[in-house]
Amino acid sequence: MQKKILGLIVLQLIVFIMGHAAPLKGNEEKAPAGGSLKGVVTDALTGQPLPEATISVPDLKLDVTTGKDGSYLIRSLPNGRLVVTVSYVGYKSFVGTVTVKGATVQDFKLAVSVVENEAVVVTGVSSSTQLKHAPTHISVLSQKELQQSSGTGLLDAVAKVPGVSIITTGPAIAKPSIRGLGYNRVVTLNDGVRQEGQQWGDEHGVELDEYSAQKIEVLRGPASLMYGSDAIGGVLNILTNVPVPENTIKANLSGSLNGNNNMQGGYANVAGNINGFNWNAYGSLKSAGDYKNRYDGDVLNSRFNEKNFGGYLGLNKSWGYSHLIFSSFDQHVGLVEGERDEEGRLELEGYEPGDKQLTGKTPLIPSQRIQHLKVALDNSFSLNNGSRITALVGFQRNQRKEFGDVETPEVPEAYFDLKTINYSAAYHLPLINGWKTSFGVNGMSQQNSNRADEALIPDYRLFDVGVYGYTSKTVNSTTISGGLRFDNRNISSKLTYEDGEEKFEPFTRSLSSFSGSIGLAHDFNEHITLKANASKGFRAPNMAELSANGVHEGTFRYEIGNRELKSEDSYSFDLGLDVNTEHVSLNVSPYINHINNYIYYQKLQNSAGVDSAIGNLYVYKFTQQSANLYGVEATLDIHPHPLDWLHFENSFSWTRGVFTNAVDGSDNLPLIAPLRLLTELRAEFPTQLKAFRNFYAKVEMDNVGAQNQYFSGYDTETATPAYTLFNAGIGSDIYWGGTKRAVVILAMNNIGDVAYQQHLSRLKYAPENPVTGRAGVFNMGRNFTARLILPFAWKVK
Repeated sequence: MQKKILGLIVLQLIVFIMGHAAPLKGNEEKAPAGGSLKGVVTDALTGQPLPEATISVPDLKLDVTTGKDGSYLIRSLPNGRLVVTVSYVGYKSFVGTVTVKGATVQDFKLAVSVVENEAVVVTGVSSSTQLKHAPTHISVLSQKELQQSSGTGLLDAVAKVPGVSIITTGPAIAKPSIRGLGYNRVVTLNDGVRQEGQQWGDEHGVELDEYSAQKIEVLRGPASLMYGSDAIGGVLNILTNVPVPENTIKANLSGSLNGNNNMQGGYANVAGNINGFNWNAYGSLKSAGDYKNRYDGDVLNSRFNEKNFGGYLGLNKSWGYSHLIFSSFDQHVGLVEGERDEEGRLELEGYEPGDKQLTGKTPLIPSQRIQHLKVALDNSFSLNNGSRITALVGFQRNQRKEFGDVETPEVPEAYFDLKTINYSAAYHLPLINGWKTSFGVNGMSQQNSNRADEALIPDYRLFDVGVYGYTSKTVNSTTISGGLRFDNRNISSKLTYEDGEEKFEPFTRSLSSFSGSIGLAHDFNEHITLKANASKGFRAPNMAELSANGVHEGTFRYEIGNRELKSEDSYSFDLGLDVNTEHVSLNVSPYINHINNYIYYQKLQNSAGVDSAIGNLYVYKFTQQSANLYGVEATLDIHPHPLDWLHFENSFSWTRGVFTNAVDGSDNLPLIAPLRLLTELRAEFPTQLKAFRNFYAKVEMDNVGAQNQYFSGYDTETATPAYTLFNAGIGSDIYWGGTKRAVVILAMNNIGDVAYQQHLSRLKYAPENPVTGRAGVFNMGRNFTARLILPFAWKVK
């Protein structure tokens, strides 16, 4: 099967090369007859042209900008109905469908708006869809919002989305948790490729570069219909492959500083689009020392270094597009053990006080190095009848090395080598009686090898495939959508040795499941929309849950897998109410999610009824039972007219997770984030200040409630007290001579230097400080962030 998929990669490369020969006569004759779209973008009230407005065709990855007279022209379009967006700073975006037939003229009139509620999303749907018409709950983070984030990584910005939190081990290791579900229960996509990098591990973060992200879409709730196993919590979709407008070359230089841990970061890219031939090349570096807080001082070995480079090469023509994507991520992270000397200072075994290595930014032992390589080919082919075929194939190699011996710092004690081939293909039918329908197939082939002495999981092979159908239709003011999917996963454990002795015997499992969803979005009027969605998703058990046999470092337990585990089945129901008026924007989203066969671990007992132990570690085995999660998310933005520049923004989230039957006296699910209320007072002046456009200033209060409903079984978790953090930020685009010359962003987090612990921080369970009696390591203290971005742009005739 892998040979067939490799053959598909070769075929796609041939298609890509043929695409470069599109100007040749033979290729022109085979391409479908094309169309074009032109017109003028103006102010709806004054009729004045809007220069530099952006017109996008998301399904075709096409952008153009208007000239000084507000005019635009998009060449090489397929004939048919296309989703088009038109956006301009300070105006309400147009999102709708335009029918292209030959040389088509379409003007757009935009109205002034202080709140941007219109957007197009691609996550969880078969093709680009207006956000308000998607029945699932999707939040969109723009590039501007990502740039204004003041954390140490990309997920710090994502964690401000209601219902989303992050599981961390220090500032560099983080993974998303959505509505109480994390690890292999959330799918992370990067440019359409499912990120695969040993997500089952407690200290295994997601390999993401914050600088290269252009847009992030966060789907909250089960999404197995489009993505198969593992998406019962939700989907995080990071988009970096966004072509610049046609006949334009753009470049950026940026640098950022974090005061608390002396983090320094830099990024550079150059992107172009000339007559449909488009590209982007980028590189980034980031280096940080140990972070600080009031209780722990310098948190020894919380330092990290990372670098990433990549880009894409593409061709967009009337027949569609073909984009070859590449990235290489390399991260070296120190691991905080939390051991202390008699005076309460953090220390590391094998290092003496005063050693030069204890200062600086080079990670000490223990540490881990992660190298993640990705190559993918993303294609879309437009057919004469208005239909479209999309196809993507990608290859990833994730190498994760864990170092634990100071005497041999270059020799990994554990080395996971994971190779994954992802594939997907879909046929998007032309619009038939108002129905927008797609059929597709996707899945992956995976091989994991242990290349060090220690092995927690065996070598294995995995192959899964899923087929689905999805359809939607808008009738008057109601959009209904839904679909069905069938998946099959085969996983084969191989005979694996440790220190020359057999540790894992081979076995094979085959798991199948059906998924489905049905939902609606109804517009009562232009201000109020009601959404409802019911779905069934699933998650197949991962290899650690099926066959682990060893010490899970950092968790202080010996884990044993369970080959008899069944797939988790999720049954979820969501409601949503959106209200958008001149003065107020409100969203309320309650949900309930019942999971059959929820997988967790329980402590084993020996024949004498005593807790089983290997060495000085207790033994745990994976098992399962039913669980329920329910909660509510809400956002409220008050922007009182005529004080349109003032925003009072609030976001609220609360999740409750319980077992059907108590486990060791506790019925609470583990890793459930506490109640959170994020309040922000923000002033925005998009165009009012001539030299300082998109100027903003904000103050923020982050209220996190106490978590007293924690999983106390086997002393797994402890209670976490409430805390409140105050943050502030200011920034602007700097214009000179009518051209944007720079972007300056300044921020201060945790202004009061509060000592706190997040409930989902694994450092919370580090050893107790013998002097103060405080358990664990605390989060980062006061932190000042500065970011400078220098943009460059050239028009090409």
